[in-house]
Amino acid sequence: MSHSTSKIIFYEDRNFGGRYYECMSDCSDLHSYFSRCNSCRVESGCWMIYERPNYMGYQYYLNRGEYPDYHRWMGFNDCIRSCRMIPMVSMRGSHRMRIYQRMDFGGQMMELMDDCPNMMDRFHWSDCHSCHVMDGHWLFYEHPHYRGRMYYMRPGQYMRYSDWGAMNSRIGSIRRIMDY
Repeated sequence: MSHSTSKIIFYEDRNFGGRYYECMSDCSDLHSYFSRCNSCRVESGCWMIYERPNYMGYQYYLNRGEYPDYHRWMGFNDCIRSCRMIPMVSMRGSHRMRIYQRMDFGGQMMELMDDCPNMMDRFHWSDCHSCHVMDGHWLFYEHPHYRGRMYYMRPGQYMRYSDWGAMNSRIGSIRRIMDY
């Protein structure tokens, strides 16, 4: 599946009602297209949606399917202001990431190539201050077993937790983004 086939539709009202906007690529500011988002439909691809412009604020991962109200994507309110398409080409490939206990890649390092449902059980620490994503796309979760606030991790270097939008260094679980 190529980038051009990814599509998400945002609706102002619940159950796919009201004004809507179809999106097929990243959009840093959706405010001019709709004032609120109470439901959405992912027709193809996988997406991250954000409560604030420029990919800031709470983040939510959505794969193909219907979300008749914002509770279905674990949203806190009807405010969605930006979205990012997750490239499909890397989803079937390998995944590799290094996480570090300290900023600037310092302290203890662990390498991951698979999901980690509980950081504390597996590594005996849950503070991640920096990260280097070598391959694949990942999600960090605030709590174990893929619960709580999430953060989208693209390939690249993250020198400190604020680089991925987190308010603190606590990571409870980590999951690869794959084409399920």
